[in-house]
Amino acid sequence: MRTKLLLTRRWPEPVEDHLRSRYDVAFNASDEPMTEDALGAAARSCEILCTTVTDRLSARVLDQPDCKLRLVCNYGVGYEHIDLAACKRRGIVVTNTPDVLTEATAELAILLMLMVARRAGDGERELRAGRWSGWRPTHLVGRQVSGKTLGLVGFGRIAQATAVKASAGFGMSILYHSRRRAPAVLEETLRARYCARLEDLLAESDFVSLHCPGGAATDNLIDSQQLARMRPSAFLINTARGSVIDETALIGALRTGAIAGAALDVFRNEPAISTELKAAPNLVLLPHLGSATTETRVAMGMRAVSNLEHWLEGREPPDRVV
Repeated sequence: MRTKLLLTRRWPEPVEDHLRSRYDVAFNASDEPMTEDALGAAARSCEILCTTVTDRLSARVLDQPDCKLRLVCNYGVGYEHIDLAACKRRGIVVTNTPDVLTEATAELAILLMLMVARRAGDGERELRAGRWSGWRPTHLVGRQVSGKTLGLVGFGRIAQATAVKASAGFGMSILYHSRRRAPAVLEETLRARYCARLEDLLAESDFVSLHCPGGAATDNLIDSQQLARMRPSAFLINTARGSVIDETALIGALRTGAIAGAALDVFRNEPAISTELKAAPNLVLLPHLGSATTETRVAMGMRAVSNLEHWLEGREPPDRVV
């Protein structure tokens, strides 16, 4: 009998074709987020779940007495939506897909910087609405990115790739803050200066780009106090996790002009976004597009497949989380 597994969302066609040719695959045909009850039913019937960030695998789902799950192959890097403690109790292996989305997400961080600084979102909305009256010297004047200071909160692969693009492409000076200082050779290669205190990085940066993980340690890391430390001319960029920003505080900072603008690709309660956030001035919003290139999304799927096949062959999955 072929191994049975469930994909909780639709994956890129080449990845689905690969899985379909080798395994007994069930698909979520609606491609809508599965409810907790539906995930619970899947856990009672399947040994392998291929999940995404939209699937909340809670203790209620995992601690069912008749839970059959043995492997969770997560499509994505983050796994805050999975109760890892419950997985450990049940002996369920969890894997993710790191590395392959580095360049795509770094590209998006640069895109967000350009969009918010050059008021690209405002310009496109004006043009589509038929409100553009023609060129004039004072129309939608933004800020230049070239030569400015970029502060990176977190200094993993995506932050480092962003630093390369910002430095080489726009001559930006690079600051970074993280729990651990990077090796001196990496700092020298990227021409990056370490800020031991987040407060110092915020005060010195023209652009602050978030690249830290989610979870309790970073929940509301950027709150009203930290926003007040930023320059009034500075911009906040988030391609990390929505939970890192206190959205109510951000709305206030944008309304009062405490910061010049923000650009977000992730949100605390996505896909639900508050009316107040959408109405905030000088704000660019994108629908979680960080990894959304054909090359990256296929690579993420094949990385998940690699973890699956290692596990089925009795080998250690290369991207095991627990």
